[in-house]
Amino acid sequence: PGRRVSPLDGVPSRSDRRGKTPRERVDGILLLDKPIGVSSNQAMMTARRLLAAAKAGHGGTLDPMATGLLPILFGEATKFAHDLLDADKTYAATLRLGQTSTTGDAEGVIADTGRALPDRSKLTETIARFTGRLSQRPPMHSALKHQGRPLYDYARSGIEVERAAREVVIHAIELLDFDGLTAQLRVRCSKGTYIRTLVADIGDAAGCGAWLTALRREAVDSMTIERAISLETLDALTVDLRRAWLAPIDALLHGLAPIELGTAEAVRFAHGQKLRVAPHSDAPASRVRVYGSGRLLGVAALEQGVLIPQRLIASESPPSSRSISDTSSPIQQRSGLRNQETSR
Repeated sequence: PGRRVSPLDGVPSRSDRRGKTPRERVDGILLLDKPIGVSSNQAMMTARRLLAAAKAGHGGTLDPMATGLLPILFGEATKFAHDLLDADKTYAATLRLGQTSTTGDAEGVIADTGRALPDRSKLTETIARFTGRLSQRPPMHSALKHQGRPLYDYARSGIEVERAAREVVIHAIELLDFDGLTAQLRVRCSKGTYIRTLVADIGDAAGCGAWLTALRREAVDSMTIERAISLETLDALTVDLRRAWLAPIDALLHGLAPIELGTAEAVRFAHGQKLRVAPHSDAPASRVRVYGSGRLLGVAALEQGVLIPQRLIASESPPSSRSISDTSSPIQQRSGLRNQETSR
């Protein structure tokens, strides 16, 4: 009794296993700074334990070797995970030139190519060719599934599976630093982009080969790493202060126009009924977020003046006023505690 469990192992404490810390309904989004060496699922399970939450999920997998922004969704927020999965991402990537890796990263077999390295001018020119729409073939060492099994399972068994190329979009790519051997890039890209594959392709185009030595996710849509908290910092807080880091569910839906309903309309909408509403000049899109008495009720399709419920928030979900774009958390406002980043 009283044994302390590291927040990095994803294992519930003894008190949790004995039922002394009951799981409760918790709704909202936690921006977590995932450390290296921990899977996204381990990080999510640890955060769930620390907040004593009944239900949790995450908004987009980061490899164990990667660090950075991992949005953890709690309770009713899990209904909108798809919005995060579809969102653009921003990464800081470090690559090693003049070598290749069988996996594209440090887990593979590294081999020197013996080819001449590019200078900064040539590397900059090469990188510029990788913006816009690209065709990528998913790597074998990835979580993409084939017949119900992740590709990395096949790869570890020495089995090569045919993978269809798919289109991704590199919105922007910038050379941040270059010392002649290693380079640092910032990449803003669409969903489904494999940075390992991008780095290997850049290495091939530069004529020398390259592999990914480090990866840090800096942003998911408008959510940024500057707003994130580490597992170590979270572990040092009380449960109430941990939950104070949660942003409201509608932080996931900022791109959708809002519609406010009256009391009677809100009740009907909450029961899944279609509603005819007055024209909303500020909601021309076909998908909107719907409020009643200032509380998020859910998301709906708006078709020719008819509001069609799509995803509803359970009525007992408490309203939250914290915005994900706040410059400081409630913890920082009350106690001056700084948001710590532990994995660089």
